Amino acid sequence: MVGHRLHKLPGAMMAKTTLCVLAALLVCCILPKASLAGDSVHQSWLVTTDLWGNPSYQALELDRTGTRLSGVLDGDKLEGELTGKVVRFVVTDRRQSTYVYQGTLSGGTIRGTADYPDSNNPKVRVKHAFAAQLLPERPPGPPRRHEFKPTDYSNEFTPHRKPVLTIWPGDSVHTTTIDSGGVDEHGVTRALFGNPQIGPFYVGGANPGDTLVVRIVRLRLNRDHADSLDSIVGRALVPGLAATAAELGKPVRWRIDRANGTASPETPSERLKNFKVPVRPMLGGLAVAPGFGSPPISTGDTGRFGGNMDFNEVVEGNTVYLPVLQPGALLYLGDAHALQGDGETSQYALETSMEVEFTVDVVRGKSISAPRVESPTQIMALGQAGSLDDALRSATFGLTQWLMQDYGLSLSEVAQVLGSSVQYVVANLAGRSVGVAAKLDKSRLAGLVPVASER
Repeated sequence: MVGHRLHKLPGAMMAKTTLCVLAALLVCCILPKASLAGDSVHQSWLVTTDLWGNPSYQALELDRTGTRLSGVLDGDKLEGELTGKVVRFVVTDRRQSTYVYQGTLSGGTIRGTADYPDSNNPKVRVKHAFAAQLLPERPPGPPRRHEFKPTDYSNEFTPHRKPVLTIWPGDSVHTTTIDSGGVDEHGVTRALFGNPQIGPFYVGGANPGDTLVVRIVRLRLNRDHADSLDSIVGRALVPGLAATAAELGKPVRWRIDRANGTASPETPSERLKNFKVPVRPMLGGLAVAPGFGSPPISTGDTGRFGGNMDFNEVVEGNTVYLPVLQPGALLYLGDAHALQGDGETSQYALETSMEVEFTVDVVRGKSISAPRVESPTQIMALGQAGSLDDALRSATFGLTQWLMQDYGLSLSEVAQVLGSSVQYVVANLAGRSVGVAAKLDKSRLAGLVPVASER
């Protein structure tokens, strides 16, 4: 559902908030007590640097042999040393600019100062406070199944919110959502309306430039009603119809027959007394945290990171791909729908709550331009923008990139595939941005050899 009544909550881009989040990160795990101990060790850290009040999160992979330090920070190589409890290392980026970090080690935390080149004058150096938190190692053994019971919800997609759970590639999570108005399966209001989301889930090992893979294992309705409106979004109205549609926008309660998998208006008009539709549970909201430079984004909005996509192919059995823009990806989900037609033209779908089970994986070093969805029979790229024209362009580019990356096609070859086989659907009309999905039947690609198969 898109919240035309959504109230965006205040942002949280202050350094003291950042350090609070950092200190409480990974609440499901006990942070290692030792840090940089032993003759030779490899550890993963999350570094937060305060850039004039704007927190920048970076993944640090640190190796120590004796007193010598080496590793990478956000993909850039570093060298340094450990002297007692003083950690000092120098990062050299691809342009040969250097960044000097020096801090004091205390348990699983390093705090100190980072010496950066000025972003406007490389001849000038600027000092910034930083803190690094030691991340837990992946638990031994096979992937785990987590039972997660949410206790609070977010009305923003943000990297600054404390993660609710740390999970690893291959792990699965079973949880429950509330509806877009903040109401749970028992009819109790648990959160502010406007698509409150569960999360974020911190995915161990996921870093910017990777792709997060979310497989929707199970979606089950857990109550016997859903709420919608008798509305038609303005983008779908001609002027003459808009003039008579002013009386619309009234709430409609739907009765859900979970045993038979159908929904019908609870108090139908005479003409609709026999109207009944098969339910198809879906998630309206699925997102990762936006990257550095973006403010926290309302859960009513969308972007490259996903968001309030309201795409009715985010269903059980399908897989969603999202670009990783922050360390740990920081996955959010919510806004359950019992059913939604293309475009969510009534402003609300059949808004309800449900049980959700999903698994995660990470494709390392693969960056994608837009959310992708894969079903057993189709691949789909979702374009989201302020206009249908721009959303169409984004969807076309997303599918073009998919064919180039996975099948090694040239632009000419992509044009031939799209010209003969692409399908477009309007995914979402109800938000501040709109969505268009470009689809291809996998059967059309059966004769092509995926790039991975050629290696």
